Amino acid sequence: MIKKTLYFGNPAYLRLEEAQLRIEPGRNADNPTFNELTGLAIRRLEGIIRVPIEDIGIMVLDNPQITLTEALIRVLIFQNILVIHCNDSHLPFGFTMGFQANQTHTETLKWQVEASLPLKKQLWKQTIQTKLVNQASVLKTLGFPYEPIVHWSEQVLSGDSGNMEARAAAYYWKTLFSESPDFRRHRAGIEPNNLLNYSYAILRAVVARALVSSGLYPSLGIFHRNKYNPFCLADDIMEPFRPMADLLVYRLWETLDQWEGELTPDLKKELLRIPAMDITLDEFSGPLMVAMSRTTASLVRCYEGSLRKVSYPIL
Repeated sequence: MIKKTLYFGNPAYLRLEEAQLRIEPGRNADNPTFNELTGLAIRRLEGIIRVPIEDIGIMVLDNPQITLTEALIRVLIFQNILVIHCNDSHLPFGFTMGFQANQTHTETLKWQVEASLPLKKQLWKQTIQTKLVNQASVLKTLGFPYEPIVHWSEQVLSGDSGNMEARAAAYYWKTLFSESPDFRRHRAGIEPNNLLNYSYAILRAVVARALVSSGLYPSLGIFHRNKYNPFCLADDIMEPFRPMADLLVYRLWETLDQWEGELTPDLKKELLRIPAMDITLDEFSGPLMVAMSRTTASLVRCYEGSLRKVSYPIL
């Protein structure tokens, strides 16, 4: 069953009731309001909304006046439901998930810690090659020149020692947003950087959830190393998935006439469809959130030694 994403932008009181999420209006809210992005089976009674816990995959909390009971939090963690928290700028900045969503966590962690440097370099080479192939596919789909990135994808060395990722990125962003000559990909840059930031934050949370579910420790990266970053491995694994979010952002941005740059609820609703995007991975075709679990499971097998390549999607 495809799990659903719930977005809460108004004050609400959330608690557990008979294996369901009970949503009540919070202070200064006349009705419990949320976006049910993909048609949940819900019950409404006297202003109260009930959602079956087993139908939920992600909850986005985007209001400081949202209250969750401890009983609900425990069930959400037990069911591996990802809870994303937003800051005062309405951007995702943290998420809640359990420590042990996988029964073989200790053994898997041992493989991850003991992974050799040559293995990590080969995994990073494959990761960057796939990212570049997908970036080229984005440009090709949109009718932009893409051949240089295809060429650079074929030049990626072990560990990307030639830094083909950076070379491709400079060309990719300049070409993708050529209609906006002042655009530079930077977290604090001009629009549509905020759309990209939001989409990447959602994607990063989905990756982290899948890593933990597979028994992996998200802080121990393949390439990324930063003592202040607890999700280095998530940042590694999400790289080939980024172009899929880029394509969604571009098509969304292209439809916005006289946009003032604000992340409206409607825009967030579109970006929150990322976990449910249909993608193809090997012989699998289905939601990105499901495919991500296949990717992280293949990474475990690479660490174990029974597989040589991570299963990444190709656009």
